[in-house]
Amino acid sequence: MPPALPIEGGCRCGQVRFRIDAQPMMTMACHRRGCQQMSGSAFSLNVAVPSTTLTITQGDTVIGGLRGEQIRHHHCGDCKSWLFTRIEPDPGFANVRVGALDDPAPFASFIETWTDEALAWATTPARHRYPQSPPPEAFGPLLAEFAARQSG
Repeated sequence: MPPALPIEGGCRCGQVRFRIDAQPMMTMACHRRGCQQMSGSAFSLNVAVPSTTLTITQGDTVIGGLRGEQIRHHHCGDCKSWLFTRIEPDPGFANVRVGALDDPAPFASFIETWTDEALAWATTPARHRYPQSPPPEAFGPLLAEFAARQSG
């Protein structure tokens, strides 16, 4: 069953709040070492949402983590919570950290990425696992399968 809209979330201290006005495209756990370090955990849990439907409703974010011309990791400037990541140019989605959502419970991982860097004991209930990122031709079928599972 899909989550009720809007989906809301924010940082730990409450300075930054955001809203998502569309159903998630996919959920994932990233085991890449950089995600482990940024999240302070065994993996980062993410929900991909249409980028135009993610709106900051209170406060402002700062860019943190590794800074590059393409990747923008948005954090609260006060408590430093990692809230979401945008990619430039916009590919049509943003990755929101599941832990930043007011109700993270419905967002179990559908796929796991970068499992070749995973800690041996770190597992999720994901239906699909990839040693790195899924190949480009896999994204269409993965998105369709995720959407079908959400609606059925």
